[in-house]
Parts: sequence; structure tokens; C-alpha cells
Amino acid sequence: MNTEQIWIVDDDSSIRWVLEKALSNANISVGSFHSPEDLLEALEYNQPEVIISDIRMPNIDGMTLLGEVNKRHSHIPVIIMTAHSDLDSAVNAYQGGAFEYLPKPFDIADAIALANRALIHARELKTKKQQEIPSVENVGIIGAAPSMQEVFRAIGRL
Repeated sequence: MNTEQIWIVDDDSSIRWVLEKALSNANISVGSFHSPEDLLEALEYNQPEVIISDIRMPNIDGMTLLGEVNKRHSHIPVIIMTAHSDLDSAVNAYQGGAFEYLPKPFDIADAIALANRALIHARELKTKKQQEIPSVENVGIIGAAPSMQEVFRAIGRL
């Protein structure tokens, strides 16, 4: 299933456009959404590696979206951005499980660097999760386990 690496949700079309262009120019595939409702609906069918969300939007705000994403898809890092760069917003974002906090206006290079860090983090989580799940090849045939081999050796000695 091929999907965008990063999804952006912001009710401000100019912010979405700037981020889309900057990330695309950095060879990062991007999808964007006008509302958190649309993003949540899309998550039912596909998932990005990272989400960048504004904190203040009509109906569902970024913190509520963050909570929903963490509940349903905790492996997706969420970057919260806001024009209201105060300490309380940053603390709330981190306590809510945000990967990082991006104050507006942001420097494009900083936004790209942060997006790349989040992508690396997401890929590391995915690799770690895959290593925790034993595959059929790793399990092998019944009797290949070291404890069973010891039993077979004991039977052979008898």
C-alpha cells in the first residue's frame, strides 16, 4: 500500500501549501487535509509515517486529534504546530504524546529537519516492532528449539 510519508492538517491553506512545497522539494511525499475530521477518516484506510497538525482548528483541535491518533495508531509520530507559541501549549503537546512542537512562524529548514527526524523515528519504531514479532521462518520446525534438541540427544544416548 503506497501512501504519503507525511500528512499535514491545518485549516489555513497557505500553511498547508508552504509545507507541502517545502517537504516535496526535500523529496518527502505529502498529503494534506483541511480538517482533522477528514484526516481521521483517511486514517481508517491508510496511514502516513508522520502527521503534522495545527493545534487550533474549528470543531476538532490539534490536541484532540493527537489523542485520537495516539489511541488508534500510537506508532505515528505527531508534530503539533501553532501560532500561539506559549509554554503551556508546548507542555500540553508533549504531555499529550506529541513527537515535537513546531511554533509558527517556522523556518522552512527547521520544519524539514524536524520532519526528517520524525520519519527516522517512525522507521525505527517500525523496525523494532517487526523484530519483536517472530516470523514463521524464525520459529522453525517443532523440535528445532534448543530444549527439544537436548531431549533428542538424551533419547539418542538411551
